[in-house]
Amino acid sequence: MGNSKSGAVSKEILEDLKLHTKFTETEIAQWYENFKKQCPEGRITKEEFQSIYTRFFPESDAQTYAQHVFRSFDTNEDGTLDFKEYIIALHMTSTGKTTSKLEWAFSLFDVDRNGYITKSEVKEICTAIFKLIPKDELAALAEDENTAEKRANKLWKVFEKGDNERVAEGEFIQGVLDNEDALRLIQYSPAK
Repeated sequence: MGNSKSGAVSKEILEDLKLHTKFTETEIAQWYENFKKQCPEGRITKEEFQSIYTRFFPESDAQTYAQHVFRSFDTNEDGTLDFKEYIIALHMTSTGKTTSKLEWAFSLFDVDRNGYITKSEVKEICTAIFKLIPKDELAALAEDENTAEKRANKLWKVFEKGDNERVAEGEFIQGVLDNEDALRLIQYSPAK
């Protein structure tokens, strides 16, 4: 995406990113330069993303989680991340407001992209999160969340839904905001 002839990000994308992120024009231009160096074609494939992502978790199996993260960032569903998707994802996961981060978390858990989360989707993402946790940290987990299934069940209880019911985005965000345990359960934070 962007004006590949001049090597600069297009004015339209620049204005859109300034409007939807907290990044300045200079920061966006710098991100674009780096992006073009790393991805001369202007796109990151799922495989490239997984390769980059797994470097952050050398002691873990990050492949499955990376696939879900990629899916949540690939908003136009073309199988690649362009510069705009990349920057918006970066903004949402690093500098965005808590509600923006939870909107992104909802998209991560909404595996089939139908606008709702089911218990099976929660279990699928909890399983992927669990693969990120190094074996030496698993032993320190609480008894009621020391397996992916237990963690998924604990998270699902936050929403007060039956096994065959579903959670809408607003319910998900409010449920996580209202419950500190839920915020911890939807992510993995490496031990310090």
